[in-house]
Amino acid sequence: MKEKSENGGGYVRADQIDLKSLDEQLQRHLSRAWTMEKNKKDGEEGEAAVQRQLNDTVTRQEWEICPSKLIIKGVIARGTFGTVHRGIYDGQDVAVKLLDWGEEGHSSAAEIASLIAAFTQEVAVWHKLDHPNVTKFIGATMGSSELNIQTENGHINMPSNVCCVVVEYCPGGALKSYLIKNRRRKLAFKVVIQLALDLARGLSYLHSKKIVHRDVKTENMLLDKTRTVKIADFGVARLEASNPNDMTGETGTLGYMAPEVLNGSPYNRKCDVYSFGICLWEIYCCDMPYPDLSFSEVTSAVVRQLKERKQTCM
Repeated sequence: MKEKSENGGGYVRADQIDLKSLDEQLQRHLSRAWTMEKNKKDGEEGEAAVQRQLNDTVTRQEWEICPSKLIIKGVIARGTFGTVHRGIYDGQDVAVKLLDWGEEGHSSAAEIASLIAAFTQEVAVWHKLDHPNVTKFIGATMGSSELNIQTENGHINMPSNVCCVVVEYCPGGALKSYLIKNRRRKLAFKVVIQLALDLARGLSYLHSKKIVHRDVKTENMLLDKTRTVKIADFGVARLEASNPNDMTGETGTLGYMAPEVLNGSPYNRKCDVYSFGICLWEIYCCDMPYPDLSFSEVTSAVVRQLKERKQTCM
């Protein structure tokens, strides 16, 4: 064969080709190509694994809201564990209940667990309800350190121990406040009937879903702009147990609690019916139930009358 020319043309003698060197170069090239392909594949699998982990972490509940769509305004009510604010969610007027579980590090694990359980129970019951006489549930979210909620004064970062429940805004406020305003002149009979029927329809709907509210009182009834009554606050509501013995304990508000609840006896949805009766009296009279009795006097009087009725029936 001809020798290779200076400009790289021509031929090379076969006995002068370094086959070992060529094999080594080819091996290095294949090794680099294999490594690049493996790294690319591992990277894609790693990204997919991370994405799967993120998806598992941020999987949204069906009731969970998008905090970026929420604008919180002024306080309209205060309670034991939080405040209720006016707000706007996705362009809709809403009421926002912020549940404050105390400053971080100042509440025990048991207290936090109990409050989380109550929050979860309230959301689980409320988000499935749909009736004209039940306050419409919009959504909720468990607070986190990254939760950023807009206000008229800017942005605030909510601590991890705060949760919020967003429901429709009822401009008429609580039924109790409405009754107090009309305490001197009383309500027209047709208004009494309308309020009573609204409350009855709402409770009938809840009971048809096997839900016992357990805290029926005028303070937990809201009025919309047409003065329609809407049942609210499902913090202690629960599904009715098939066995009444599984439902015991004092739950609710003194003055509205049924005798069997006060007495620690088994009870069912009828405890709501008793509370409904107290609300009817309150609506008709525009007055507070048992205004001159202490809580202990109310409890002993109601339980004593229950025992007396039982003895009379025997």
